[in-house]
Parts: sequence; structure tokens; C-alpha cells
Amino acid sequence: MKKVLAIVSSPRKGGNSELLVDEFVKGAEKSGHTVEKVCLREKKIAPCLACEACLKNGGTCVQKDDMTEVLAKLMAADVIVLSTPVYYYSVCAQLKAMIDRTLPIGADGGKMKDKEFYFIATAADGVHAMKNTMNDLQGYVDCIPGSVVKGKVYGEAFAVGDIKGKAAMEEAYTFGKHC
Repeated sequence: MKKVLAIVSSPRKGGNSELLVDEFVKGAEKSGHTVEKVCLREKKIAPCLACEACLKNGGTCVQKDDMTEVLAKLMAADVIVLSTPVYYYSVCAQLKAMIDRTLPIGADGGKMKDKEFYFIATAADGVHAMKNTMNDLQGYVDCIPGSVVKGKVYGEAFAVGDIKGKAAMEEAYTFGKHC
């Protein structure tokens, strides 16, 4: 069985991307995987300072916030689900801050490697609005040695709950079940 870490980056509790993550989690748990869901809106994660201290001191960030806990969870996971609402054809600020702060464990043979990723995005403007976002997320995974993207869920929705009953819900569940 795998250790699954599901990252919810939406600042909106119970938003459409979180509802899709919850379906992924249900599927993964049904298959016997260990799953932890982390909501970034509940964490204090400051933006990266680009000071590169973490690259010189063995991977410890000079900022003392909740990112230390998130880094440990990312390293321990076999499967990582990154979810985001789409803002201006890109990931939301909460997810971008988290991604940037993975520098101490990321590329160039870092401590995070060989992960399986799933992406979940939601946007009101349809799949075309999510393509740039998925490319942004793919760029991140490309920087993590040995890591692969196993699936992408495109959820077309705007108001809270709009995603319910749509095909993306079943797709998220199925990806979770087969991760």
C-alpha cells in the first residue's frame, strides 16, 4: 500500500477543487492506501525569500513556519495530489508559495524524488483555462528527479458545489482507487 498526501490549496473551504480531492481520497482509502489531506489555508507558509540558505545549510529554511511540517510530509509520501482552483490561468498563490518553498528538498538530487503525482484543477472557463495551470504543475514535477504525473483531473465549475454530479468527481475517485 502507498502513502498518499493530498494537498488542497484552495483558500475556500469546501470549494470545488477540495470536493474533487475528497473523492480522490475516498478512492485511495477504499483501496487500502494511507491518506493524509493537508489544507494549505490552515497553514502559515511565507513566500520563498530566494536567499538560498537552505542550499548551503543542509536543507533548513531560515523561515520558521508550517512549511517544515509540509516538507516532511512531502518527503514521506509515495503519491502526491496537488489541487488548485485556477486563478488567471495559473495555480493559486497558496500552492505557488508551497511549491517555491520545496527548494530545500527538490531538484538536483534533493531529498524528494521518485514520486507519483496527480493534478486536480478547477476553473469556470473550461478545460482550455486549465491547460496553462497543468503545464505549470508539470514543470514543477519535471524538477523532481524520477517523478511522474499519473493523472490529471479537469473540473469545470465556479460556485461552491458546482462540481457535484460532474464526470470529474468520478474521475477523481477512480484515480484515487487506482493510484
